[in-house]
Amino acid sequence: MDFIIRPIRVEDAVFINELRRMDGVRETILGIKSERINKTEDFIKGLGPNDHMFVAEVLENEVKKVVGVIGLHINANPRLRHSASVGIMIHKDYQGKGIGRALFNEVLDLADNWLKLVRIELGVFVDNKRAIKLYESLGFQIEGTKKYAAIKNGEYADE
Repeated sequence: MDFIIRPIRVEDAVFINELRRMDGVRETILGIKSERINKTEDFIKGLGPNDHMFVAEVLENEVKKVVGVIGLHINANPRLRHSASVGIMIHKDYQGKGIGRALFNEVLDLADNWLKLVRIELGVFVDNKRAIKLYESLGFQIEGTKKYAAIKNGEYADE
């Protein structure tokens, strides 16, 4: 699968908004069906120096399309600046094709070799076995379970 990884741009908002609302993606993140495009645009415009976001872009029928997004967000508190959180989402039709691993490799290289971070945190629903397998293969470890972390398909879900 051919794709490029590049920094996020405001014009990516339409694709990212579509991803956040998409069946097969929304259930694994904290998106909802009614999210508006301006929320996504405002989020991108509001990114600061501690926010590092990349997209995976494919060429589909001669049209560039964003099919994955990852964000690394460094804690602003000076006592926590050694750590960051990460979030990722991949278009449902492009999952399992190496895009998530490539996006993670991009942010982990940035974190390790350029920002000298020592702790990267992420949350994942306990039933998202494929994502957990990827995260563990990248060196992440489960530190605990957050009960009733979010509502997912009408039920409280653990993270």
